[in-house]
Amino acid sequence: MINKIKIWSCILLVGILGQVNAQPMVDSFGASQFKFFKGAEAAKQEAGLFESPLTLDQAIAIALDNNPDLAAIKWDQVKARAVKDKASGERMPYIGMAGDYTYSLDAQRVIPGDKEGVPGSYAKNAVSGNLVLSMPVFTGGRLASLENSANKSLQAAVQSYARSRNELIFNVASLFNTTLAQNRIIESLDFSRKALIEHVKQVEALVSAKKAAPVDRMRTLVRLADIEQQLVRERNLLAIQHRSLANILGVKDVDRTLSVNGELDTPLPPLPDIGTALETARKKRGDYLAAQTALEAQADKVAAARAGHLPQVYLQGAYGGHWALGATTGNGKEQADVGRIGIVFEMPIFDGGQIDAQIREQSATLSATREQVRRLALGLELEVETALLNLSSAEQRRKAILTATEQADESLRIEQLKYSLGKGAIVDVLDAQASLLEIQTTYYRVLAEQHTALAQLKLAMGEE
Repeated sequence: MINKIKIWSCILLVGILGQVNAQPMVDSFGASQFKFFKGAEAAKQEAGLFESPLTLDQAIAIALDNNPDLAAIKWDQVKARAVKDKASGERMPYIGMAGDYTYSLDAQRVIPGDKEGVPGSYAKNAVSGNLVLSMPVFTGGRLASLENSANKSLQAAVQSYARSRNELIFNVASLFNTTLAQNRIIESLDFSRKALIEHVKQVEALVSAKKAAPVDRMRTLVRLADIEQQLVRERNLLAIQHRSLANILGVKDVDRTLSVNGELDTPLPPLPDIGTALETARKKRGDYLAAQTALEAQADKVAAARAGHLPQVYLQGAYGGHWALGATTGNGKEQADVGRIGIVFEMPIFDGGQIDAQIREQSATLSATREQVRRLALGLELEVETALLNLSSAEQRRKAILTATEQADESLRIEQLKYSLGKGAIVDVLDAQASLLEIQTTYYRVLAEQHTALAQLKLAMGEE
């Protein structure tokens, strides 16, 4: 008897240890699906980013690998996959071990008689160990509906991740293009500053020759000071943009600064018409597809809740050993192997309205999800139309500014020539120069807006 108790105790101990160790194995499996740089390798990777200017493609690739928000969203897929596996597992047979020790004030029958006329054994102390089996036979479609819902929820998580990925690409592209435009604005300001420095020298020469008034020099110096303060402001803005870009890329930018490289004045690809763009968006938009899939998943949850009113049938069985400890009464054995198998039938008759309440809860969530899908459909149309209008507007503004730039440049040349000949005023020269600088900076901002609008259109259509 003692040996059998030891054997069953060992079996139970192995089962408990297996359950305790199972969770770290699952966590390790989940974590192994994603690769992150750590320690010295991470420092080496990040250091390489600051050695040369980044292109847009490089910036996007780095963000997709390192952005912490996107990395966090990846775990939603692991969670959804775990829920799916759990739902699938509930339809499979359950095999486990159970054991117990009981002490009773009065002796209880521990070992039943195994033959007719043979009495059982009675004892105050008893130990049992069993291998148990439970398997659903009929659940009214509840488990099947929950599994279908979990599968669709996993699909929705994948689609949501695709949308988050595209949003990250859009944010990187928008910030990248804005930074490029800021570089060009600073270059224009610096060019104007240098031109004004040379103009100051020219004015001083004219003042010395008594061909210009000293006030002209003062006005030019005031204009130069204004340009210099604009440079300070724009360079500060550029530094903030660099750090914002490093943040969205998921890298540290403390003592070093990221730099970017690219062209803004590039031709746009052929643009789709509104009908084609909307059709593409409905087929590719990750958030719209995820919402539709989530709607289907919620419909399955409603079906699962309604199945709560139906019978539940399970196949159940157990096999194990019972032992009487200490003093026993009766002529039966002190230990015996026992087993059973059968069908268990359950059907709710009165549950205080819990099942109906759950049906109402899931149905309300279904209605809310349906409205979310409708809202996304309306928003999708608005975003596509807005992006196309922004692109059209940016292109028209770009063409108009190009014409104005040529005129402003010619106007400055004429005013400078007139002033050098003593036939113009310094105010006209400074005004012409200010107009040219304003048009140039506006042009670079419009180019950045144009590329951002293109990225916005691709985001609205569900494309990278």
